[in-house]
Amino acid sequence: MSELTLGALYGAVTLVVMFSGMPIAFALGVVATGFMYFCMPASSLDTITQNVYEEMASITLLSIPLFILKGAAIGKSPAGKDLYSAIHTWLHKVPGGLGIANVFACALFAAMAGSSPATCSAIGSAGIPEMRKRGYSPGFAAGIIAAGGTLGILLPPSITMILYAVAAEQSLGRLFLAGIGPGILLVLLFAGYAVQRARKEYSLALKIYEQGGAKSAYLEDEHFTLAQKVEMLPRVLPFLVLLIGVMVALYGGFATPSETAGLGALLALVLIAVVYRVWRPMDLAPILSSTIKESTMLLLIIGMSLFYSYVMSYLHISQSAANWVVGMHLSKWLLLAVILLMVIVFGFFLPPVSIILMTAPIILPPLKAAGFDLIWFGIVMTVVMEMGLIHPPVGLNIFVIKNIAPDIPLKDVVWGVFPFLVLMFVAVLLLCVFPGIATGLPNLIMGVK
Repeated sequence: MSELTLGALYGAVTLVVMFSGMPIAFALGVVATGFMYFCMPASSLDTITQNVYEEMASITLLSIPLFILKGAAIGKSPAGKDLYSAIHTWLHKVPGGLGIANVFACALFAAMAGSSPATCSAIGSAGIPEMRKRGYSPGFAAGIIAAGGTLGILLPPSITMILYAVAAEQSLGRLFLAGIGPGILLVLLFAGYAVQRARKEYSLALKIYEQGGAKSAYLEDEHFTLAQKVEMLPRVLPFLVLLIGVMVALYGGFATPSETAGLGALLALVLIAVVYRVWRPMDLAPILSSTIKESTMLLLIIGMSLFYSYVMSYLHISQSAANWVVGMHLSKWLLLAVILLMVIVFGFFLPPVSIILMTAPIILPPLKAAGFDLIWFGIVMTVVMEMGLIHPPVGLNIFVIKNIAPDIPLKDVVWGVFPFLVLMFVAVLLLCVFPGIATGLPNLIMGVK
């Protein structure tokens, strides 16, 4: 059997097992073990646990549970609601200011939590009811939160980028810096759309009212005094301390990524203890329980994905697939388009973690040979995987929204996120035309690679 035929069979069996409903981690482990049994020496079965352990024995991966603890500490407290309220108080006079406040709150929360579902849940639980109470359509409100939540895997610290750094053998600090420019770009695109959409909904509500219809909450004039605005500022200060403290430690050279993760988790626990009085064992139990569950699930997926990739590499499937792609002699940009299309298709049924670890051995060698900067590609790939978080059939953030706003029909949520998918596609095009959006900051701070 040729290596390409074996690779096709490997992929087909993987799809069949995944669509059987088996959890992703176990599906990948079963497929890898099966092919190890039939296609590798019998003695290799004795090394399964050793292989999984060696693949995961990376000091960089140690930071993941600590970043998860940091996100859980922030997400399980009233911190998200306070952050959103403070930003809304200052932006309520701007057209679409409530939508912009949610986008900014998602961005800041994502930069601290590093998790898309946590960002959606923390900001959405406060933001969606407030937007709907003020007249925003359900689909629009859901779309803003779902899209804003995707920033959790782009803005540092990002667990997805940690895994990409391991898989691509790239600098994690440079990757984190590279995500800031595109993250700001997406925030501006989302905020711009929020203004345009809010103006359109306001005009429609005004027209209906002038024709004798009901007066929408859109038309109500909300007012905050300067004293109220100033009073809200201290609610943002702890977040800035946490964010700046982690960034200074990492980029100032005072701590490694793993040490920075520990510092961030410690600062987050101190923050919720001092500001929200969350320090008793019964208060900390849900935070620690959530951290253990999410870390175990994620690390199990990582371990099985790396094991899956090891078997693929041993059988020369990844090398043959990479050589086959190179042998097609595609132009540089057509090669990129084909690979990103493949990432989009995988995003229909796989989380970003598995996509990175399963595809890296295949797609990175041809991209490197074509002259692409792997740091830049990591950012582009992350934006494309962000799209997978808000498009069916998986669309993890869509289901998070359904959980916190079950009365919004799924159809409205899907149509609500569609414009943001278009904006993400625009962001990918801009990154291709102006790669300095991603590479400029790391080159400036850490020097040209």
